[in-house]
Amino acid sequence: MVNYLREFLLLPFTDTRELQLLHFGLFLGIYLAAFLGNGLILTTIACDHRLHTPMYFFLLNLALTDLCSISTTVPKAMANSLWDKTTISYADCATQAFLLVFFFSAEFYILTIMAYDRYIAICKPLHYGTIMDSRTCVNMAAAVWGSTFLYAVLHTANTFSLSFCQGNALDQFFCEIPQILKLSCSDTYLREGGLLVVSAVLAFGCFVFLVLSYVQIFRAVLRIASEQDQHKAFSTCLPHLAVVSMFLSTAFFAFLKSPSMSCSQSLNLLLAVLYLVVPPAVNPLIYSMRNQELKDAVWNLMTVFQKR
Repeated sequence: MVNYLREFLLLPFTDTRELQLLHFGLFLGIYLAAFLGNGLILTTIACDHRLHTPMYFFLLNLALTDLCSISTTVPKAMANSLWDKTTISYADCATQAFLLVFFFSAEFYILTIMAYDRYIAICKPLHYGTIMDSRTCVNMAAAVWGSTFLYAVLHTANTFSLSFCQGNALDQFFCEIPQILKLSCSDTYLREGGLLVVSAVLAFGCFVFLVLSYVQIFRAVLRIASEQDQHKAFSTCLPHLAVVSMFLSTAFFAFLKSPSMSCSQSLNLLLAVLYLVVPPAVNPLIYSMRNQELKDAVWNLMTVFQKR
């Protein structure tokens, strides 16, 4: 029984050495952009007391999840391309799968909480300070990190407790749990069924909550008489809505596509890059484009560093 696998084989982007180096360069550029953008957001929010509000507190958490999630996969993919390798140890694969589930789930719930924060700020502005006080924000963030950690532990432990008898080659450039399950000779549907049902119910509940929140937000914004106030309200909501839309659309197509769909290896790689690599690099740009307060804070921080 191949229960004692020592390593997995990851899917390479290409077998051509020149293209491998090109892939390394592209991923390096994306990773540096994500690291710089999210790092600037983290540092700016932490250092600027004017940004110590619920909205920016949750944005800080989002930037942290983006930075951690892209650091879980991209450095390993770059190293494999640079050194022309495709292997990952069993322990490293389990760790990578755990971290991916952890940060990916945390990002979804943080985006949901951010929608709730915008709903309270726009639809119930007089009660905003009471509802979204510092203790409530910390408790919600702690609940997200704690619950997603537990979920990731259960999901990863359940996956790697299976017996593997279908080889050790994964059709992905990182350790994706659906690809790992394909290697199992156990009855994965019985083992995974309950956990997947609970996950689907929670994800659908968050999705419905997001939709209803933004329906109420747009109804409230359209009732605002002042165009300037409308523009200000939209400027705080549209970046979040754009990030949510990109996150849900790419994840939906990548994870919820029918198993009967015969996707080529190239398409699987492209989808993985779209939902896993691109968003962490693009999210800081989306949030900074229409948020003048954040742009001013970043500029002030950079000016202070230049003077030093």
